Amino acid sequence: MGSTTLQPTNENMLKMLWTAKAKTNSRPTPPSISFAGQTVIITGGNTGLGLTCGEYMLKHQLTHLIIGSRSLERGEHAAAPLRKAFPKASIDVWALDMISYESIQAFVVKCNTLPRLDTAILNAGMTQAQWHINPSTGHEDIFQVNYLSTALLSILLLPLLKSKSPPNTPGRLLLIGSGTALSAPFTNRNADPLIPSFDDPKGWSAIAAGQRYSLSKLAGLMFLSKLADTVAAEDVIVNAVAPGMVHGTALHRDSPAGVRLVIMPILHKLLARSLEEGASTYVDAVTTKGKESHGSFLVDWEIAPFPSLMYTEEGKQTTDRLWHETVKEFEFAGARGILDSMGRRK
Repeated sequence: MGSTTLQPTNENMLKMLWTAKAKTNSRPTPPSISFAGQTVIITGGNTGLGLTCGEYMLKHQLTHLIIGSRSLERGEHAAAPLRKAFPKASIDVWALDMISYESIQAFVVKCNTLPRLDTAILNAGMTQAQWHINPSTGHEDIFQVNYLSTALLSILLLPLLKSKSPPNTPGRLLLIGSGTALSAPFTNRNADPLIPSFDDPKGWSAIAAGQRYSLSKLAGLMFLSKLADTVAAEDVIVNAVAPGMVHGTALHRDSPAGVRLVIMPILHKLLARSLEEGASTYVDAVTTKGKESHGSFLVDWEIAPFPSLMYTEEGKQTTDRLWHETVKEFEFAGARGILDSMGRRK
């Protein structure tokens, strides 16, 4: 299914830049694409790629945009010019703190009041130089936001995307991946249990923080591969997209000064896509890609192989262990019952 049917690629440092502007040309969204009548959720939608994607969809007649934002004030500030530019659209800002399981659950409860829900784009993510454990969950922040919280929100939204999309039209769930997952050093992959090993501060550094971001994205692809086996494409099409290196995001705002002020500006100038080009990968993933993309990793507007580890027996065992531990982590939210209710099991 999806990326699992492809052959793994050779991984090296150049592959970390494989979605660079210098190597690929963007594909504009077909003018015929329309989101008229649709409701779309974009988490982290108040800045960067999320905000640009929302505007992109509004230009294509999106009826109802829901911006998930950690700060309602910043979210409203971002929404104000959109409301002025697109007065016929309904644009809401809802509180969503991806560091908090309670906030995620409250967000989903609010989503349940919607008469219609077509697409959820889980764009919120983070990286940071400092080691920090989330006191409410006991997990390291990067792994918490990019993997655990994204996985929880994905599971909780599945029944709504299935039931609130139009008849005979599957809902769409898009996870945001990264080409850096191809080179992620999964040194703790044999830990048992696995999830607690992500909370060990041993060896943490600014470099390790960047590796943790990559590893969280690799974990996300492993989660995607199992989630797609649980959910039928006829109900919800689930896939992940790597937007490539994109200039103008806030992703590296908490990185060390040398990375933030020197390294990233040089790389962005040489290789990065624009926000509009990056956002177009999101739009492409939820429009031109159909059931054939269910469970796939999308790169450069095409279905691409997963990281090579995922094709090995060891990688498959790690994927299974991560999946089972993740579902167990979310027993408090009824994750197992939700997944069972989706009606597909291998």
